[in-house]
Amino acid sequence: MSDPHYPLIENADDLKAFSGRRLSHIDLDSLDELSAADLRIHADTLRLQAEVARKAGYDQLAANLLRAAELTVVPNAEVLKIYELLRPNRASWEQLTQLADYLEQTYAAHENARFIREAAEAYHERGLLKR
Repeated sequence: MSDPHYPLIENADDLKAFSGRRLSHIDLDSLDELSAADLRIHADTLRLQAEVARKAGYDQLAANLLRAAELTVVPNAEVLKIYELLRPNRASWEQLTQLADYLEQTYAAHENARFIREAAEAYHERGLLKR
């Protein structure tokens, strides 16, 4: 199935970096004025990629990209803490459900919260929660 947005870089004039700078304005000539935020992906770009993946039948990839879009506003230090807590035997049921609530309430990261609640359930069933 062909998607008119694919490949995004060639067909989406409104693609932008996390900073808001248009991708068409990020090149070697602008190297001296670029910031770290100019090199980070924007949530809208990830959502577009998710749409392309979904239309191509890659639903799991689309879900991953949507969760990534939600995480673009979460500070890196918090993302690393989330990663650490999601490792088997690192968090209790309560810690994981509190984390899900926090992500939902603080960042409106509903898909990530749902994913973490699912992980808590799977860890519970498999005995992988912190005791």
